[in-house]
Amino acid sequence: MFEDQIFCPACGTNTEHALIKTGQENLVRCEICGIVHSVQKERERLVTLKAIVNKDELSEPYIIKLPATEKLRVGDELLVDDASKDVVMTQITSIETDRRVNSAIAEAVKTIWARATDEVPLKISVYRNGQTHPLKIIVQGDEVFEVGEVRQIKGFKFVIVKIKLRNEVLPIWVRPKI
Repeated sequence: MFEDQIFCPACGTNTEHALIKTGQENLVRCEICGIVHSVQKERERLVTLKAIVNKDELSEPYIIKLPATEKLRVGDELLVDDASKDVVMTQITSIETDRRVNSAIAEAVKTIWARATDEVPLKISVYRNGQTHPLKIIVQGDEVFEVGEVRQIKGFKFVIVKIKLRNEVLPIWVRPKI
């Protein structure tokens, strides 16, 4: 099925249709009478929005286009694609209309605040011989860390003993592997 109901010129009513070919106009066949006819594609209206993307401790403005009826929610992933800058995968952290809201349709939004999730800073503390060695590394946003896992980073071999979430930053506490 192509859509729930499309107007069939032969039947004179809305009927179910099968999609035959896509293009600037879709070619469809009525499931009742079998007539083939074209249907104008609906054009999706886009809105231009400002997106402020936080990467580590730097915030950078982007200009993006989204479908006007798209529902945006805090916590959702959003691909920020500004033609003049890099494409960045983000997570929405705040939505601004006339005020800060948790969700809104794109045409009501003035600014989207987001944090980059394709590459994220990771704080690690290695405790060895009474000393704590703080490390900060950049990892892929989808990289998985597990308690009990053995890793080696910047010359330190360690076991992950605790993962602590704080302000959406993921510091990892580790014990040296000897």
